[in-house]
Amino acid sequence: MSTEILINASMHEARAAVVENGVLQEVFLERASRRGLISNIYKGRVSRVLPGMQAAFIEIGLERTAFLHASDIFDPRHADTGIEPPRTESIRTLVSEGNEILVQVVKDPLGTKGARLTTYITLPSRYLVYMPQSRGVGVSARVEHEAERARLRAAVLSGLEDDENAGYIVRTAAEDAPAGALLADMKYLRKLWQFVRHTGLRTQPGNLVHADLPLHLRMLRDLMRPDVDRILIDQANAHREMREFAQTFMPEAVARLELYDEPRPVFELHHVEEEIQKALDRKVPLKSGGYAIIDQTEAMTTVDVNTGAFVGHRNLEETIFRTNLEAAVAIARQLRLRNLGGIIIIDFIDMEEPEHRRQVIQALEKALGDDHVKTNISSVSPLGLVEMTRKRTRESLEHVLCRSCPTCEGRGFVKSAETVCYEVFREIVRQSRQFECQQLMVLAHQDVIERLLDEESAALGELELVTGKPIRLQTEALYTVDQYDVVLM
Repeated sequence: MSTEILINASMHEARAAVVENGVLQEVFLERASRRGLISNIYKGRVSRVLPGMQAAFIEIGLERTAFLHASDIFDPRHADTGIEPPRTESIRTLVSEGNEILVQVVKDPLGTKGARLTTYITLPSRYLVYMPQSRGVGVSARVEHEAERARLRAAVLSGLEDDENAGYIVRTAAEDAPAGALLADMKYLRKLWQFVRHTGLRTQPGNLVHADLPLHLRMLRDLMRPDVDRILIDQANAHREMREFAQTFMPEAVARLELYDEPRPVFELHHVEEEIQKALDRKVPLKSGGYAIIDQTEAMTTVDVNTGAFVGHRNLEETIFRTNLEAAVAIARQLRLRNLGGIIIIDFIDMEEPEHRRQVIQALEKALGDDHVKTNISSVSPLGLVEMTRKRTRESLEHVLCRSCPTCEGRGFVKSAETVCYEVFREIVRQSRQFECQQLMVLAHQDVIERLLDEESAALGELELVTGKPIRLQTEALYTVDQYDVVLM
């Protein structure tokens, strides 16, 4: 599989795209005005403790207070062993209002919710994740060969200092990495933790202690795998920073970093810009002629699969089966591309054959296997709906790039001109009975005025007779279809 990472950097915004075999799979976006907060470490102050929820709200200097659950609070009473028993006591035994506390963001603010926090600090490097409050050495489940897992674990164990009370996770990127590189990462992470801890002691509550790397360096640290052929970046300063970072932490990657200086924008390669625009549409066309409709709501994301223009060549069951197979692969890509998380319900077209249903679920699981975000297909409901979850840690592409429509206020629909006309009639009757006037004027959108002059002209004339008042009409260019005013004159 051929993989490229394209990075478009500017003063106000940085974007990165992961392209596999010429097809856009994932998009990352970071704006200078609101950089992502995940992995940032803050000095916080406990503003409120809620024993009923086993949670606390923490002031960390953001617009909304952040949320800290009891299960995410390190208990220093178990610092010697690093093993904590299940929590049974109240959260008030762990924190109190006014406490100052060092916390790390594990989930960005989403919608109306504040950031999710933990006191279990983690510091990532190229090959390792350092956990100051934990013990032991773990290896990523994606390192599949047992001999390699044992080698990596032994290399990290050999680098532990006698008095070191910390834990490490070996990342997938460490597969086949030399032991010396792992030891260098351990040394770097120890120094970084000392810096963070000392800075935290000097920092006032409500302030940032340590920020994660900017987007272009995170892409290099987290996504540079052996199957990545090259990283193209269109900004000279960012390219220089990436080369310096690579020379220090991953020398083997330096040759694959390329400064892109062609006239054609880097995001027009492989039609990335066009694919991002398509990812904002509800409708996802399939090559066969079928399509899927993706709707993102507050509670969940729903996906509805339809055959559309696809009529097949054999029979109806075969047509449905082929459409669902194609949709399973397309849906897995769209979830990753749109960064959709939380509860996801997929309504595939009903299939009679149990074997067909099994193969469609299998195709979905296989397509989700390339997703670096944790997914879980829980079951198929009695109604034939596929229920799954995808871990949500940052805003979806739609929420980052868009806002609710000011006309419909996010409902997705507005009242018809006919409905508004009848509302206008009722308002005319109400006002003419309550107030004295010589005539009435209706201010409304052009579509409403045209309907009043055309289809509803007889009803408008009858209303003038009933009220005994002339009714004037005036178009307001700035009004939406469901906006109107009835003015007494």
